Amino acid sequence: MSSSPSPLRSARGSRLALLVVGLCWLAVLFDGLDMFIYGSVLPHLLETRTFGLTADQAGDLGSYATFGMLVGALVAGTIADRIGRKRLMVSCVTLFSLASGACALADSVTVFGLGRTLAGVGLGGLLPTAISMVSDYAPRGRGAIVIGLLMTAHHAGGILSAYVAKWLIDPVGWRAAFWVCVLPLLFAPVLAKLLPESLSFLVAKGRGEEARALAERYDVEVPAARTGGAGDRWTNLANLFRGNEWIQTLLYWVASFGGLLLVYGVATWLPTLMRAEGYELGSALSFVVVFNLGGIVGMLVAGRAADRFGAPRVSALWFALTAAGVFLLSIHMDMTVTMIVVFFTGVFLNSAQTMIYATVSIRSDADNRATAVGWTSGMGRFGAVFGPWLGGQLLASGYGDWGFTAFAIAGVSSMVFIGIAALRSPQQTATGSERELVAAH
Repeated sequence: MSSSPSPLRSARGSRLALLVVGLCWLAVLFDGLDMFIYGSVLPHLLETRTFGLTADQAGDLGSYATFGMLVGALVAGTIADRIGRKRLMVSCVTLFSLASGACALADSVTVFGLGRTLAGVGLGGLLPTAISMVSDYAPRGRGAIVIGLLMTAHHAGGILSAYVAKWLIDPVGWRAAFWVCVLPLLFAPVLAKLLPESLSFLVAKGRGEEARALAERYDVEVPAARTGGAGDRWTNLANLFRGNEWIQTLLYWVASFGGLLLVYGVATWLPTLMRAEGYELGSALSFVVVFNLGGIVGMLVAGRAADRFGAPRVSALWFALTAAGVFLLSIHMDMTVTMIVVFFTGVFLNSAQTMIYATVSIRSDADNRATAVGWTSGMGRFGAVFGPWLGGQLLASGYGDWGFTAFAIAGVSSMVFIGIAALRSPQQTATGSERELVAAH
């Protein structure tokens, strides 16, 4: 005999969900601030030749952070399984805050680069862990919308980074911007005190009674215990290459590589490339704000479009529109028109990559879905490392005008590869797991 949860219990569950989502949203906001702050201060660093910085060195520095994110994302699951999701989140916030302090104190490119690399490790480990946390505590039937809400925090951090740079660089200096990124260190004790431990972790550690008591108290579901070990994971990976599946797998991987090259290349170089097109620094930073506003809107509408028209079609179309928008940015236009182009480029660019994960998730067998999405994301992370480096090399070689064109070509390539994958017969049409889909971003 089943009974409906009491209104009191539902209210308490909603309050707990609000607490967890609120704390994780703030953590991801700081994640976005730290991620985007380098791109926001980069035009000033190049103009003043801080550390004797050249364009190619600046591209290398941008890649250090994304390489750190790759490492952080890959090891986050293993570390979280040992110390818990909560402690890992606190550790990640602490790490990227202290690393930003190292950047603020840096007296050489080497120290600054080390700081950005360590910050990237913390940034890469935080996002998937935060998504896991809010997934555990989301009210029944609200998992997707709660995760979508969490993802907006990253772009809100990008908006905040532009204002931090705009307000502080001229009167105080670029180091002040990185000192602001140290302030999340004060948030770490709050996170440690108020954030409950992940239910998934409690179940995985055999603390089932504790997990059930917490879930019953706040009217949330206890996650199913995970089964299978490393052998199963490697078998699932091998399954991605059995028969003709290797073609589909490689198409997804190459599309993801181009997509994240585009995302992180533009995120790093947008203000600098806009300055190269003749816009003032203040205007260039305003483009960062508008771009991330578009990213927030895009995250909220992409899922609805995919549900109606199909994720592969939406992904291909989104990449085509992104490529067109990025290419248009290489043309000096009226400020109003440019702002509109930047906004819609943000709408499509920041959700096109997510649609690749949606396609992989929908077209994968249930037993293989986590592996398929995870490896598609992992291969794409190499594009995230390559994008900032590519922008720096183009500027250093005197081909800065080709920066937007190069990123537009990456968008076209992703459109082609995900389009070819879309034309192939899908394995199945089952809906994917929201947790796996968004966590891969």
